[in-house]
Amino acid sequence: MQPSDRPQHTFPLEAWCIRETSFDTASHFLDETLFALGNGYIGLRGAHEEGYSGPAGTSLDGTYLNGFYDSEAIHYPEAAYGLAKTNQFMLNVPNSKGIALWLEDERFDLLEGKLERYERSLDFRTGILLRTLEWTSPQGRRVALSSRRLVSFDDKHLFAIEYEVVALNFSGRVRLVSSIDGAVKNIQAGDDPRVGSAVSGQSLRVVDAQQGPNFSALVQRTANSGFMLVSAAQTELRGIYELSQSRSEQRLEQTYTVAALEGEAVRLSKFGCYYSSRDYPESELMWRAKETLAQAQGQGFRALAQGQEQYLANFWQQADVQIAGDDALQQGIHFNQFHLLQSVGRDGKTNISAKGVTGEGYEGHYFWDTEIYIFPFFLYSKPEIAKKLLEYRYTGLAKARERARQMSHAVGALYPWRTIAGEECSAYFPAGTAQYHINADIAYSIKLYMEATGDLDYLIRYGAEIVMETARIWIGLGCYDRAGRYCINQVTGPDEYTALVNNNYYTNAMARMHLNFAAAIAEQLQAEHPAEYARIAGLAGLDAAEPAEWRRAAAQMLLPYDEELQIHAQDDSFLAKKKWDFAATPKEHYPLLLNYHPMVIYRHQVCKQADVVLALLLLGEQFTLDDKRRDFDYYEAVTTHDSSLSSCIFSIIASEVGYHDKAYDYFMETARLDLDDTHGNTHYGVHTAAMAGTWMGVAYGFAGMRVFDGALHFAPTLPKQWRHYTFKIHFQGSLLEVRVEPARVEYRLLQGETLGFHHHGERIEMTLATPVQSRSH
Repeated sequence: MQPSDRPQHTFPLEAWCIRETSFDTASHFLDETLFALGNGYIGLRGAHEEGYSGPAGTSLDGTYLNGFYDSEAIHYPEAAYGLAKTNQFMLNVPNSKGIALWLEDERFDLLEGKLERYERSLDFRTGILLRTLEWTSPQGRRVALSSRRLVSFDDKHLFAIEYEVVALNFSGRVRLVSSIDGAVKNIQAGDDPRVGSAVSGQSLRVVDAQQGPNFSALVQRTANSGFMLVSAAQTELRGIYELSQSRSEQRLEQTYTVAALEGEAVRLSKFGCYYSSRDYPESELMWRAKETLAQAQGQGFRALAQGQEQYLANFWQQADVQIAGDDALQQGIHFNQFHLLQSVGRDGKTNISAKGVTGEGYEGHYFWDTEIYIFPFFLYSKPEIAKKLLEYRYTGLAKARERARQMSHAVGALYPWRTIAGEECSAYFPAGTAQYHINADIAYSIKLYMEATGDLDYLIRYGAEIVMETARIWIGLGCYDRAGRYCINQVTGPDEYTALVNNNYYTNAMARMHLNFAAAIAEQLQAEHPAEYARIAGLAGLDAAEPAEWRRAAAQMLLPYDEELQIHAQDDSFLAKKKWDFAATPKEHYPLLLNYHPMVIYRHQVCKQADVVLALLLLGEQFTLDDKRRDFDYYEAVTTHDSSLSSCIFSIIASEVGYHDKAYDYFMETARLDLDDTHGNTHYGVHTAAMAGTWMGVAYGFAGMRVFDGALHFAPTLPKQWRHYTFKIHFQGSLLEVRVEPARVEYRLLQGETLGFHHHGERIEMTLATPVQSRSH
């Protein structure tokens, strides 16, 4: 996409917030995503507390809990052995944020009466969603209304709202109705598999409800997965009021009636929480909810807001990326980083889904997006979160072993392509389960983690077992051909427009890395921690001869290369296929997956996303610069970028090979993908991998950051559109700030005793005595 083709910015270009100054039903669905709040567990879409009466198809008032799901049987017209049997999908859970406002007998509705003034903002430094407005009712009653909302980073179960109404031209009866509404359901995917689930109707069944003065709680159970959920709220209104309660089967209400005086504020505070049996025994859910709400009420909204701001101040101190010279980009980067923080699980039991907790796209499933795209951002910005993401994979190791047996592997573990709780949920195996590279992607993230942290305790407790168990799959999957080359057949690489091929370059190259890494871990533990190695080998039934076999397979791995074109072939057959006729493909036929049968796509040379080009990044030390340039040129010409995972990778490699204009254009496509809705589907949720790809574009792309064999490298360049840029990374116990200006690069050691790294090949050693080093480009 050329710059002139990009949508116009819909918000003022402010570095630390997004702000809308008018209410529009046309953008409402999208705005619900952009103004969503979350804390890695709870996700509240940016719907207004009072509800919405606009046109059908312009809203999805969703509330989501990361890792909380229902399940359903997958029905195949023609079944086959080993196909995934059960799908898991993240649920739209009860809406506990509802606050309806009545002025005498008139209900406040943004689409009725006259909206005199309106502003809503989401501040990335405070984590507060703020809305202020003035509204005149059809009968002439005028009010000022403000609401502040947060989802607590300090307590994953808690959210809070402060709601204030001022009667501007009347005195009279004002009613505030605080509700929990359980009559919610998930959006149906229809013809687009990226949108939502295939389930119609409700998955949560009410089993109990409790109400008392100012307190409401709904108790439900999922239809098939068997989890119990308590959705609870505590409401507080200061002053004199009348309180009444009402209850229907799925809705609980607390109604506060106030004799409001002109010019005086009526202020309501609402605290909500969610507890499920995925985290605690059913017998504990209600008392935990009551305890959390009592503590929150005791603190009050102001104290919760202060805690939120402190948490974010710590985050930005480590993670902030500053860009001088492009206001739109600076806003986009902060928006992306904030949403990543809101979306990522931090408890070791949850991960980060493709849409975070902002929408139901891809059913809340976790993919390889985490390890390859999102993990590096957290590893170098907030490594304690990165560690929790790796711990999540360990909790799924038993299920991965089960899946390996289902796929006829006698030993080892095979991680699922898409999942929530560890089971394979991909009903379309050619572009799902066949992506065996997921095992190598997870091993790669563990390798990155160990190089960046040296966390031996993690390796011994969790990492070594994962890496070695998953490495065994390559031996069960592959074979030696007559020439003695190690081949991996009938797999799908990252490019989902090319399925079930032999010797996908990315898969084979990553498998080689994986096998060598697993062997190195085995050798290290045998030499330095023999008792721990014996324990791990005993758990897995690992034979003493296996590490040597891993080394042999890695050494003989077949990596397709075309001598005539002098490029790395995507697989054995890719270059023999007919090239897709891009010139004859109308714009409205993209993405191809929604307009062509998979077999039509599979028989052509056409890529949905980076495949070989991704290998150029992850395994960059294995290629010459000429290799990378030739590969980039070839695959750029046949790639549609129909996947949001693609542009950031092409930007990074374009920057490395010297295509600076292309690098910047691809980068901008990634940086504001959601804010500008360039893929046309952000209303169903943000694109977390692309958001993390923005950080990669700065650090890996323009700054040329790489880690090869534990050594940190930089090769910074400055885009001509910028005056300077700054970012920070955690590495080997240090926090390093990198500032790139037109004529120099400044490295500043903010934490740590010493740090060594390379700048354009030159070795630099930094210490507390010399915390700053400046170098030219």
